[in-house]
Amino acid sequence: MSLLRGLGGFVRRPRRPWRLAAEASALLIAVVVAFPLYWMVLSAFKPAGEIESSQPRPWTLAPSLDSFRRVFGQQEFGRYFVNSLVVAGSVVIVSALIAFLAATAVTRFRFRFRTTLLIMFLVAQMVPVEALTIPLFFTMRGLGLLNTLGSLILPQIAFSLPFAIWMLRGFVKAVPDALEEAAYIDGASRTRFLWQILFPLVFPGLVATSVFSFISAWNDFLFAKSFIISDTSQSTLPMALLVFYKPDDPDWGGVMAASTVMTIPVLVFFVLVQRRLVSGLGGAVKD
Repeated sequence: MSLLRGLGGFVRRPRRPWRLAAEASALLIAVVVAFPLYWMVLSAFKPAGEIESSQPRPWTLAPSLDSFRRVFGQQEFGRYFVNSLVVAGSVVIVSALIAFLAATAVTRFRFRFRTTLLIMFLVAQMVPVEALTIPLFFTMRGLGLLNTLGSLILPQIAFSLPFAIWMLRGFVKAVPDALEEAAYIDGASRTRFLWQILFPLVFPGLVATSVFSFISAWNDFLFAKSFIISDTSQSTLPMALLVFYKPDDPDWGGVMAASTVMTIPVLVFFVLVQRRLVSGLGGAVKD
């Protein structure tokens, strides 16, 4: 009996049915979510004959790099890639900086219409982008920004700020006032407290909001199609898909290969910030 008790510590207890059901559901959801990505990558490596086959198979026995050669063979593809990096990087940096300062202002200071301003941020999230595309077009034209990367950067910053401010507000609020008072007693100025104490504490939240800003700017097609009219040298990667998509004879291999290349920077960005992202989202939920 004592031997059985000693071995009991090494015998795994049967999992509860609800836990097994939860794990099975999570696995099923993960498969459903990942399958389109798998099919995209698979189609990028399939030869043209298999892509156009009337009996598609979820595998290929003859992987080919022809689709990627056509993608990288496009003269403007490298320029599109750089333009997307410029747009997404500018949106991430500028929106994070403005959101941090705005979240600090609406959290640490008391002023008139503060609640009204927060409600306006929330309402701005509810307005569909499609409803504002035409007014934004005339705005960009009036500013002389059509056919420039500025016409893509400014709207993306405007649409990413409300969510970023609301999310960072919780992080700023979580920093105790006693810490700020102690910093002032030690002789720190408001600027020093802001950048040397408060900024590092809310940095995980900045990373979390930056991920959403990066994805939105990187995958933007509507603004790129609406505001970049004649100067194709200012186009971004989503516009590169139109090179391979022709209504009469679409190059699905090229479309899938270009989409795969577009996904790689997002995955790299996620890998670089994944630890900060998890802690940032955890802090937001905790708040």
